[in-house]
Amino acid sequence: MRPRPLPTLLALTLAAAFGGFAATAIRDGLEAPAQASPAAAALPAVSALPTAVGGQPVPSLAPMLARVTPAVVSVHAKQTVRTPFANNPMFRRMFPNVPQERINESLGSGVIIDAKNGYVLTNHHVIEGADAVSVTLSDGRTLKADFVGSDPDTDIAVMKIAAENLSALSLTDSDALKVGDFVVAVGNPFGIGQTVTSGIVSAVGRSGLRGLGYQNFIQTDASINPGNSGGALVNLNGELIGINTASFNPQGSMAGNIGLGFAIPANLARNIKDQLIANDGVVRRGSLGLESQDVDAALAQALKLDEPRGALVTRVFAGSAATAAGLKPGDVILAANGQRIDSRDALRNFEGLQPIGGRVSLEVRREGKPLQLAATLREQPKAYAGNELDERLAGARFAELPERLRQAGASGVLLESVARGSRAERNGLRAGDVVIAANAGDFDDLPGFRASFTRPPAQLVLRVMRGGAVANLLMQ
Repeated sequence: MRPRPLPTLLALTLAAAFGGFAATAIRDGLEAPAQASPAAAALPAVSALPTAVGGQPVPSLAPMLARVTPAVVSVHAKQTVRTPFANNPMFRRMFPNVPQERINESLGSGVIIDAKNGYVLTNHHVIEGADAVSVTLSDGRTLKADFVGSDPDTDIAVMKIAAENLSALSLTDSDALKVGDFVVAVGNPFGIGQTVTSGIVSAVGRSGLRGLGYQNFIQTDASINPGNSGGALVNLNGELIGINTASFNPQGSMAGNIGLGFAIPANLARNIKDQLIANDGVVRRGSLGLESQDVDAALAQALKLDEPRGALVTRVFAGSAATAAGLKPGDVILAANGQRIDSRDALRNFEGLQPIGGRVSLEVRREGKPLQLAATLREQPKAYAGNELDERLAGARFAELPERLRQAGASGVLLESVARGSRAERNGLRAGDVVIAANAGDFDDLPGFRASFTRPPAQLVLRVMRGGAVANLLMQ
């Protein structure tokens, strides 16, 4: 079957990839000679601000920032990219002067959180795909950074640097934040150098933003611009309360800040950081082990709900936390640990932020009646070898889709790798493919994909999305 074009999933306006902007144009613009202009008339002198008003000193953030800014670093990432068709002999003969490789450079920010061990927190998207990363300290030193681990689904990455006389910030309890608290953002916007902006906490626990993975954001009106990603959000005591990660602007990230900035809370960043360091760069998440769907108005009426909200359980996997807790298909989950659950995505987001072994209290409606259930979350495999599912898939490795793609509306499983010369490769599968459907059974994610092979079909057909097109592939 010939591939047919696949419509774009979503037009994303969230500026999530702030670390990955090209700094060259900015630098060239700053270094360009100024054009001559007529001499301006002399301006009247402006008097200095008073140091005290009514006998009280004018408050200043300077003493606090003197402690904070040495712990905030600029992150410089380099990635070598092969030119398309560079390995094609005919292309090289026709275009001998076209470079076979180019270097992509991007800038972001980071925070030193452990001076003794040299650990630096930043965003995953700041260093994603980088071949080499360096950090520049506030005192001008530039140091090579070693990769420790990263988690794309929460956009947290940990690096390590080796140097003397480092300054670090301590992570405080971000759960204590309240709307209206004053906050300060420190980072390297647009690559112009360390910059400080201030504002208030506009909201906490913000989620539902397309394309940004698991979410529990602090929202702030402190200016956050491209290059601020991975930088520090601190309280007035100079304690780290969040890692700046994105802002929203309908005109795109390079249009700048309009007062809608988002930061990853310190408590979440601490949890991910600890796991990455302890588990060789891997994050292990707990799961209920179920599939669900949104509740529309018709379902709400049929299920005797007061309003169309919640996550309707459609499948419970054998041996899962949901099975042990007594959840059944047809149940509607309305809250988890007191947190309102309005949709399937809200439930997935809640699960993705919970540790293995975490205790979860569920508010459920079953046949219109309220029910309280308790679950202890279990680990779900993050990938399966193809031959564990079906011999016709031997050589392929299937993994969960990145959560940011799910937030953008995608579903299915990712072909993480395909061994050269394997049966899967001969059947037309390629690394990076997304399997969106199969005649083995319905599925939304990796556990569902695994469960669909309980009874493998005589003929196995996978519907695969690749490079904006979809095709049905017969597995032989």
